[in-house]
Amino acid sequence: MQNFAYVIGDEKTRLGAVVDPGWEADTILEAAKRNDLRIVYAIDTHQHHDHTSGNDELIGKTGAKLVAHAASRIEKDISVKDGDVLQLGTLEVKFIHTPGHSPDHVCVLVDRKLMTGDTLFVGECGRTDLPGGSSEQLYDSLFSKLMNLPDEVEVWPGHDYGPAPHSTIGYERAHNYVLKPRTLREFVRFMQEP
Repeated sequence: MQNFAYVIGDEKTRLGAVVDPGWEADTILEAAKRNDLRIVYAIDTHQHHDHTSGNDELIGKTGAKLVAHAASRIEKDISVKDGDVLQLGTLEVKFIHTPGHSPDHVCVLVDRKLMTGDTLFVGECGRTDLPGGSSEQLYDSLFSKLMNLPDEVEVWPGHDYGPAPHSTIGYERAHNYVLKPRTLREFVRFMQEP
């Protein structure tokens, strides 16, 4: 499914976190080991299986605490909501609640790097036709939250669906056809098109 998982590490304390450990937990743990990181958090952007299927294996091998939005049905150790900040050594991990693809969706902002899960892809956005999806909520998440971030914030999506594996908010603002100025009604109609 061309999923991305991300390893975040604090260079000073060597503490690490994994965002969306969907598949290949061993590959993720090898990357952490190469970078001399001790994984203490597993962070789910949302509850869909392709982003969470590696949770149990990763947690079983590291003892990491599972972090997810309060609305997530996943059994978690730490519940977060919009604006919450989690300390990872000297790094601040900020959570932006971005429902639309799923009610529990969060984007994860660390040091001007935004892991967007299935809210925003390079050149695209997440679908809203799955259970709990909402085009109205996605419109608000995209235009009232993510598009208010500075242009230089890097976008690291949950899937490799675009022409490049990552971009920036500025690039997406200028080139992503989903983010073309539209009213809410126009956006809802646009999301219903095949």
